[in-house]
Amino acid sequence: MLIGKKIKELRKARKMKLIELADKTGIQIATLSRIEHEKMTGTLPSHIKIAEALGVELTELYHDLVKRARAEPESTTEKSETETFTYNQKASYEILVSDLMSRKMMPVIMHIEPGGKTTAEQNRPGTERFVLVLQGAVTAHVGEKDFALKQNNSLYFDASVKHWFENTKDKTARFVSVTSPVVL
Repeated sequence: MLIGKKIKELRKARKMKLIELADKTGIQIATLSRIEHEKMTGTLPSHIKIAEALGVELTELYHDLVKRARAEPESTTEKSETETFTYNQKASYEILVSDLMSRKMMPVIMHIEPGGKTTAEQNRPGTERFVLVLQGAVTAHVGEKDFALKQNNSLYFDASVKHWFENTKDKTARFVSVTSPVVL
């Protein structure tokens, strides 16, 4: 099953009109319609809002989405094999594996343009995150602490603490981020 179909199924099961979902989430009705009709997938923050409005955990929203065997190794060799999502105009990420909900970790490559930043995240207790800067520099804001990371620097932290990433330099920052367990 695809994400749009799942959202529509859950919404209809609750006898909720699309306009009601738009009101509860703050997401434009046209965007929700495009998601439900598989014209776009939406972003992680939009999925979180939709799950909350539908009264389900995010894991239920992603449950039963296209399944594949867990045991097979997976290699990504082409840019077209990854799916890109955006936080905003200056920050995006590529998920590096398919069938994310069957994984124990979520590896992504983050891209933050100069002056850009991600939205703040605070995952459930027990979630850990590792980042490794590949290019440029990024400041990781974790709780009350700031960590200035440049190329080849890494950071490992408790992702249940509020955190976000920011690029205050004049070059695009690229870094690998691995979250475990998978938290969407």
